[in-house]
Amino acid sequence: MNTGKPESHHVSVRTECILVVDDDVGITEVVHWILQQKGYECIIANTGAAGLAELNLHDFDLVITDLKLPDMSGLDVIRSIKELELKMPIILMTSFSSVENAIEALRLGAIDYLIKPFHNEGFVFVVERAMNERRIQRENVVLKRSLRKVFSKNAIIGESDGIKKMLAMIQRIAATDANVLIQGESGTGKELVAQALHYGGSRADRPFVPVNCGAIPSELLESELFGHTKGAFTGAVAANAGLIREASGGTLFLDEISEMPLNIQVKLLRVIQERQVRPLGSNNSYVTDTRFVAASNRNLKVETEKGTFRADLFYRLNVITIQVPPLRERAEDIENLAQHFLKYHSRKQGNRILGMRQDFLDFINQYDWPGNVRELENLIERVVILAESDILTCEDLTDMLSVSSSEMPFSAKEERPLSIDEYIKKFILQHQDSHTEIELSSMLGIGRKALWERRRCWGIHKVKEGDENVSPEPLDRDFR
Repeated sequence: MNTGKPESHHVSVRTECILVVDDDVGITEVVHWILQQKGYECIIANTGAAGLAELNLHDFDLVITDLKLPDMSGLDVIRSIKELELKMPIILMTSFSSVENAIEALRLGAIDYLIKPFHNEGFVFVVERAMNERRIQRENVVLKRSLRKVFSKNAIIGESDGIKKMLAMIQRIAATDANVLIQGESGTGKELVAQALHYGGSRADRPFVPVNCGAIPSELLESELFGHTKGAFTGAVAANAGLIREASGGTLFLDEISEMPLNIQVKLLRVIQERQVRPLGSNNSYVTDTRFVAASNRNLKVETEKGTFRADLFYRLNVITIQVPPLRERAEDIENLAQHFLKYHSRKQGNRILGMRQDFLDFINQYDWPGNVRELENLIERVVILAESDILTCEDLTDMLSVSSSEMPFSAKEERPLSIDEYIKKFILQHQDSHTEIELSSMLGIGRKALWERRRCWGIHKVKEGDENVSPEPLDRDFR
């Protein structure tokens, strides 16, 4: 194996790297020289097996392989590259101007082919055309991820002290490669934090790969993470590189990692320690440059003491911990979040909702939000869909919030959150001495008949002097 690196007097733009697989020394020396003169890094492999081994060690931009190799066909090399789900273009070289071989190479995924012997100019033309396609491919990936990065930067909304401290920590550690553990209740936005860590650092133009460890059956999670060879198990009809290798160069986000079975935790620990991954059914290990960001709504320290989570994996992941505050501890952010979700879902649903009336804002500011930001967004989405006017009122919230949620304990408060009717009852008792029935019904966003029916049901008869003390006809609706 020979390597050559062109001299560069510029500060480091990544040198594009080309793998050449051929056992003809005369050809490889010429090809190596041409590519070096054009500014490429060139790595030579003299057999198909050696070439495939190099794919484990380097991130190649182009593969050029001869058809006839000592140990296998160049077509076999192309098949292996495609089975590994590698995306770089491939050029086939052959001394035999067989139409069948050329067609088969193109069918398997080669981008072009060269007939030997070739002129230097023709060789350079074919290589440059392939490399231009590779550059466009990379630029498209970068563009898509840049757009996601812009979204991610704007997605964490808040001016509370807890959010400001969290954003400052994200900014400090995003540029590092340190593994991070994100802790927080369900619905607090842990994946947004992981995205901010990824897109705020040097890995922003590489993959961000999320996986929910609790959403994938344990018997499938292992092959999803580590990959598998064709035929490794029943149903493995094609090779799968696995999510860890898919995230190489970028970030793998392991959500709800506390749900990961212990046997898979052992394998993950080995990958983090050795920076190599071995697919199921394979004897080969593949180098991976993956940053691991994990998240859990459980206290992993407690889980290690209970024996449900490995302590050694916990310490590998817990290089830095970010605690995401629950929504009830950042009450000053609720209105801004609601406005953000209102604009988003109004555009998405095509409903022209202009805003929220004060009674609506009063309720969402007093509610405890056991489901956190996710519950707030879900509520805003529902009221936007079902709202009958362009201003949201408390009446739009009826029957939309449960008295409590099984998602999360209310550790920050002794009382559970108020239901809609509890809120209305409390509001009436607090304000009935200073407001008329008309004013109360207007402030609550409900009709006078609905207000009277609730009073009758709850036995609240006191009415401010000057109001008409005449009971409206009962409604035929059921106000629960």
